[in-house]
Amino acid sequence: MKRRNFLGGTAVAGAAVAAASVGKAAMAALPEPVLQTRSDTMPPLLPSSGQPYNPVVTLNGWTLPWRMNNGVKEFHLVAEPVVREMAPGFKAHLWGYNGQSPGPTIEVVEGDRLRIFVTNRLPEHTSVHWHGQRLPNGMDGVSGLTQKSILPGKTFVYEFVARRPGTFMYHPHADEMTQMAMGMMGMWITHPKAKHPLIDEVNRDFCILLNAYDIDPGSYTPKTSTMLEFNLWSWNSRIFPGIDSLNVRLNDRVRIRIGNLTMTNHPMHLHGHEFQVTGSDGGPLPKPARHSEVTTDLAVGQMKQIEFVADEEGDWAFHCHKSHHTMNAMGHDTPNLIGVDHRGLARQITNLIPDYMVMGERGMADMTEMEMPIPENTVPMMTGDGPFGSVEMGGMFSVVKVRRGQKPGDYSNPGWYAHPAGTVAYEWTGSLPEPARIDAAGGQSMPLIQKPKKDPEVLIRKPSVHSEH
Repeated sequence: MKRRNFLGGTAVAGAAVAAASVGKAAMAALPEPVLQTRSDTMPPLLPSSGQPYNPVVTLNGWTLPWRMNNGVKEFHLVAEPVVREMAPGFKAHLWGYNGQSPGPTIEVVEGDRLRIFVTNRLPEHTSVHWHGQRLPNGMDGVSGLTQKSILPGKTFVYEFVARRPGTFMYHPHADEMTQMAMGMMGMWITHPKAKHPLIDEVNRDFCILLNAYDIDPGSYTPKTSTMLEFNLWSWNSRIFPGIDSLNVRLNDRVRIRIGNLTMTNHPMHLHGHEFQVTGSDGGPLPKPARHSEVTTDLAVGQMKQIEFVADEEGDWAFHCHKSHHTMNAMGHDTPNLIGVDHRGLARQITNLIPDYMVMGERGMADMTEMEMPIPENTVPMMTGDGPFGSVEMGGMFSVVKVRRGQKPGDYSNPGWYAHPAGTVAYEWTGSLPEPARIDAAGGQSMPLIQKPKKDPEVLIRKPSVHSEH
């Protein structure tokens, strides 16, 4: 769907939402709220007014349109219950903004004067904290501390100037445990107003927000009291295989902006390339402080941006390197049954339960290959088909697709990589030589101290009461 068609198609729905929230009289002064319910990666929103910039692409998300009003850039956020498709066949009942969780990305330019209307359609009060921004204290968005809460049906206005470029986030600071666990969050990008010595121009600029949910298999609503044992680890409230690939042109300079609003850290790992961390919450990093990595760790509440030159063609995995974060809907009490012979027990159980499957005696991959029945509105722990079979991944996992023929500005999926002849690992069918054995006895770097042959004699002298010393 083209952006202009999307905006036109949502105008009626947006007006209805705003009218229901703040009334027709107030609508005359408000920018029209725009909604989006699709979970596709939308094309970048090219600026039609205000200062120009190179827009970002929000993976499985979109950018919030604005209007210019006497030199002020105005946005309208609507906090509301939403239905988010986290993967094909699996939907969650979340809270978010403008029809989605996470909410739309907000893009501005350094020096922009901003006015953000926030309408509350939730069943309880809320607020919005502009995470990482320099702004007047009364605009910081902490309920009870810097402002009154936004009650249901009310609209508040935040006004400040975008003072520094960088990657930021927004989220509530009201009943934060519940509202963030329900998906209320979004990305904020402030572009530099002029060429910046520490901010390089890039060909592709992606943004991803890490979030996590605890949703029982077969249910729709997250458990908001969970502290650590989440079962769904997501990017922009999507889980693999529902996460779109990052499609780039060979030799493009690529930037990926990542924010972490989960309850734990995430070591983000890219295959096939080295990258540099070029910025964080505090802004761009000095160039002498940058070095090449293939994995960088994101702490809770932290933002980082990584950059690399996509100079290796192929389909390169990009994922969190915590193994349980690349799985879906996994229970925490699953026993380890590797090596257990189920055959006798399985025959007895299948007399009662014909669809019973033995799982886990050879590892967990059987749960993907045998397609074990699962409850409705759930996805398998490990799923997703690649060109060579099951990928056996889930959660925080996607693919950076680097292609020679990808055109500039084209973000469409080019399909699977066609490997040149002789460049794919293959099965060896020849004879195998006997393994060479090392005959050296080896030793210890710190040999044991030799025990003495005889116990030493110890002479004990007791002090005398008549001693002068």
